[in-house]
Parts: sequence; structure tokens; C-alpha cells
Amino acid sequence: MSVANGRRILAMPGPTNIPDRVLQAMMRPAEELSSKTIVDLTDSLLADLKQVFRTTGETFIYAANGHGGWEAALTNVLSRGDKVLVLASGRFAIGWGEMAAFMGADVEILAGSWRAAVDPAAVEARLRADTGHAIKAVLMVQIDTASGVVNDVPAIRHALDAAGHPALFMVDGVASVGCMPFEMDEWGIDVAMSASQKGLMTSPGLAFVAANAKALAAHKRADMKTLYWDWSSRMNTLAYMKHCGTAPEHLLFGLRAAIDMILTEGLEAVWKRHSLLAGATHAAVTRWAEGQALTFNITEPLQRAPSVTPILVQGVDATLITDFARDICGVQLGLGIGDLTGKAFRIAHMGHVNAPTVLGTLGAVEMALQAKSVPHGSGGVDAAVAYLAGAVQ
Repeated sequence: MSVANGRRILAMPGPTNIPDRVLQAMMRPAEELSSKTIVDLTDSLLADLKQVFRTTGETFIYAANGHGGWEAALTNVLSRGDKVLVLASGRFAIGWGEMAAFMGADVEILAGSWRAAVDPAAVEARLRADTGHAIKAVLMVQIDTASGVVNDVPAIRHALDAAGHPALFMVDGVASVGCMPFEMDEWGIDVAMSASQKGLMTSPGLAFVAANAKALAAHKRADMKTLYWDWSSRMNTLAYMKHCGTAPEHLLFGLRAAIDMILTEGLEAVWKRHSLLAGATHAAVTRWAEGQALTFNITEPLQRAPSVTPILVQGVDATLITDFARDICGVQLGLGIGDLTGKAFRIAHMGHVNAPTVLGTLGAVEMALQAKSVPHGSGGVDAAVAYLAGAVQ
């Protein structure tokens, strides 16, 4: 017997739950592509993305997913043969580096762990060793959704500065922008990118890139450029060129509604909400881990992401839990990917989420643990409720 009928919950790390307001904003007729509506919409979104990234630099919108955002960031600042240092801490920085290699960059991966954040000291040491400044860019993710780690972006910026290295600092904020502090200008990020389907609560299909003056200078000499991604073309005064063709109108209508929701709530309040809901999730997992079949993938509490929590499963097939949650409870959890394939499941707590959403998700997981006789400490949901009750006073 299933109790899954009713509104389903996406508790996977993208796509995330889309607010009704965003869905309704997309339910409207298309407009002529150079109409005042579309021109003003584009201009307003480019301006407000600066608030979201916390930058005075240039922002760009692409009809693409996050991987398209990766390519847009790379092609605009690199030349073929440029050496790129990739800071590994899971799957996605490596994926970004693989894309750079495919495009003709000379990619070096600084080895890391799937269970811990990037080590700033190791980054500084590698950059100090690059006395000829062959490395032209450093790539990292703020949050890796595969491992669930949050990397210390300011600490890595400090490592570049301490080494006196001029490499571009490029940061993937796909799972962090709109979920936690992201301060592009304050932290000295040269190129940042993100996408629509996670913390920004919009349908998949939009990617965003932000670039500071140093990145725009590198852009002038880059030879990987292609017309669709090209920043110079998109900074053209012709509205048509800001999208290199027809704008993805309905996705933009949805994004406008989503950013309005974020700015109305306030970015700092959004960040705090994600922190609280992550804390509730971590409280539940800590209790479940007492049964010794479940444990956090990220061992250091301060390095656990505020947007997604991967949970290692020992002695039990993780799909027992994810299938039960989906089929019986109507909650879609994330599967383990990369090194965690078959070894973990992931609980996302990002975007359009609140206490009932997260507590309901945790309740579905605890129900699965009980129904499938998975050893676990009891009272995970109680621990989550107690955490929130104390934290919101």
C-alpha cells in the first residue's frame, strides 16, 4: 500500500521543487523577441544576478544547463594549451576540468578526498611551485553535490594571494548560489557560474556566468571563444545578442519570479533558512548513525554542505531506502553518484524548502529505515524537530 498520492517532494540535488509562483509566471503567451517586455526582462535579470552573485562585474545568461555554464566560463578566458589546476573534492570540479581538457586546455588535478574539503595549504604549495606561472586558471566548486562537501572559497583565494600567483580564480556555485553566502567581489572570485535548477528554484535550462575586470581582460586574448558563448557579443547593445538569438522567454519569466521571491525574503534570510534546515537534517542523520549502518560522507561537521547531505549506507542496499521513499511516500531522494554509487543516498535541502518539506523528507527516510529493518538510532525526526525548535527562538 502506498501513501505517495498528493504533492510529491523532490529531495534530490537538482532539479529542485519549483514554486507555484514560478510555474504560474511561465504560463503566459510568448512575446516578440525584441519587444520592450523581453528587453526590460533581460536587463532586470542581468542586473539582479549581480545582487545574487554579489558582484559589480558583468553577468551573462545562457540557454543551457550547468555544464553549459562551465563551457561558457572556460571558453571566454582560456586559450588552447593553457594550463588549468582543478581542485578535486568530489565529482564536479573534475567534470569541469574534463570539459576544459576536451576543449584543449592542459589540465592538472590536485588530488583531494571525497570526504573532506580542498586543503588550502596544498593549493598554496602547488602554486608556489609554479614559479613560471604556467597555471592560468584554478577551478573549484563551492559545494560538490556528489560528495556533499562545502569548500572554503576565501581560504583558497588567500592561498592564491599568499603564493603571489596571478591565475584566474574560477568558482562553480551551482549548488551554493542562493543557498549560502557567496561573495564574488569580496572573496576575489574572477569568474563565477551557476544554474537555475537548484537554489534559484527555476526549471533546468538556464546557466549564469559572472566576470570581473580581470576576467574580462583575459577574455580579450582568449582563443577558445565561440560565438554562442562569447561575452563580447553578448555585451552588444543589440538586445538580440544578449541571448545570441531568441531569448528562452518562459524560463526568463520563471526566473524573474524566483529572483523576486529571493530578494523579497532577503539573501541573508535565504542563507539562514538553508543553514537551519541543513542543521535539522544533520541532527537526524547523527541520531540515525547510532545504529552504525548509516554515516555522514563528510566527516568534519563544518565542511558539510547546507544544500545537500550524502549519507553512506553500510551492509544495506541504498536503493531499499530510496525506492521506498519514492514509491511508498512520494519523496524522491538523490542516489549516490561517482565514488558513492551504490554506497549512499543524498538528501537535498535547497531552494524552495521549508520546515514541513524537510521534516516530511526526514520522516519518509525514517519510515523507510523502520519498514526495511535498516539498523539505525531511533528518533531522528525528533532530533530534527528539537534542533529547529531551539534554533528559531
